[in-house]
Amino acid sequence: MDANISGLRAFVVTAEELHFGRAAARLFVTQQALSKRIRRLEEGLGAALFERTTRSIRLTDAGRSFLPAAAEAVAAFDRAVEAVREAADPVRVDIYDERFTPLRLVREASERDPRLRVELSMRQGLAVALPALRRQEIDAAFGRVQDLPGPWPPELAYRLVRVEPLAAFVPEDHALAGRSELRPADLRAGGIAMPDPAGAEEWRGYLERLAARLGVPLRFNVPAIGVQHLVEQFLGEKSAVGLGEMSIDAAGSGLRRIPIVEPTPLLPWSVVWHRRNPRPLLRSLLAQLRPARLPDPADPRHWVPDIDHVAPGRPAADQGS
Repeated sequence: MDANISGLRAFVVTAEELHFGRAAARLFVTQQALSKRIRRLEEGLGAALFERTTRSIRLTDAGRSFLPAAAEAVAAFDRAVEAVREAADPVRVDIYDERFTPLRLVREASERDPRLRVELSMRQGLAVALPALRRQEIDAAFGRVQDLPGPWPPELAYRLVRVEPLAAFVPEDHALAGRSELRPADLRAGGIAMPDPAGAEEWRGYLERLAARLGVPLRFNVPAIGVQHLVEQFLGEKSAVGLGEMSIDAAGSGLRRIPIVEPTPLLPWSVVWHRRNPRPLLRSLLAQLRPARLPDPADPRHWVPDIDHVAPGRPAADQGS
């Protein structure tokens, strides 16, 4: 026989309800249409599946025998449909902000795996993205996994995927604009001036630890609304410097990018996801994000906060830098 899925579903739902009216309502069809589907199925099987009276219905012996296999066939069809929909829906990724490395990481991942379709969001802080990750409203988020509010959620996993050097950005008429590189002593007079990180508590923690390590004053201005607003803030500084990733291209902005050395600050980027998220496209994205390693803490050429060498939620030997 050639049974179709609508007939099987009609039979299974009616067997569960043992009432044509309730079954029809669950399937959003009329009772007449439901009866036709079951009748066609019975004709194909050559056996009655229900005993009908004016007041009730019940399964026949053939119906009871047929029900487990029919229910599994319907469930298998629904799983297959869901798998196709899962594959078709884009993976939802929070990239922190458009000016940072995660946007490039996701772009490179999608270029290596053309099956990856990505829906981006920019919550501008891992601390802000964590609640959405825990509810699985998004599939992955990027950020620094230390200096977050509260304990690390045990249902979330993370992987370090990039360690990005930071540079100073100054206007072309800045007192330090002629330097080819900057050391901590060069920054102490004017200090560091940055937009307020707002909800990005992990970025605020990083900047405060960096300023303490370099012995440099740190000042927060108003939050930056977009890249152009950030550039405008940096252009307004004549003694303090702004910080950004070395990979940012300053050409045409009126800013100069100057490396910071002895040590070079490194910003650790991790991807974070829910351990119980089953989506195949999330696994495809993670497969394209190669693990990174922090520098040796004894290496004087580079700096990351000491706490970043410790897994979130575990005590660090030195919480001060």
